[in-house]
Amino acid sequence: MSLDPNTLLYDFNGLIPCIAQQHDTKEVLMMAWMNLDAVVETLKTKQVTYWSRSRQALWIKGKTSGHTQELIDLRLDCDRDCLLAVVRQIGPACHTNRRSCFYTSVTSDVEIELIKPQA
Repeated sequence: MSLDPNTLLYDFNGLIPCIAQQHDTKEVLMMAWMNLDAVVETLKTKQVTYWSRSRQALWIKGKTSGHTQELIDLRLDCDRDCLLAVVRQIGPACHTNRRSCFYTSVTSDVEIELIKPQA
């Protein structure tokens, strides 16, 4: 059975959150938004495509940086209102040049940087 992207539950802006996870290590890399067109493009090209809320445009992850995400699997949550993109990440996923966007830990109100930017 193929996915009909119209059956996903998008928010009032027509967006759905998508979490990117590295396929082999299960590391959570980032979270970004997709709209219907981004979901369709991602499934068609196997290159993860998101919706940029600031630019109001589609963006293919890594098109300018070379830090691409090849889609291995796209998973839906039980409510069909969140996606998990299992990917093969090439280079850092975060725009700060870190492997993951989730590089800061907060313990007892103290922030601890867990991952340094790649050189």
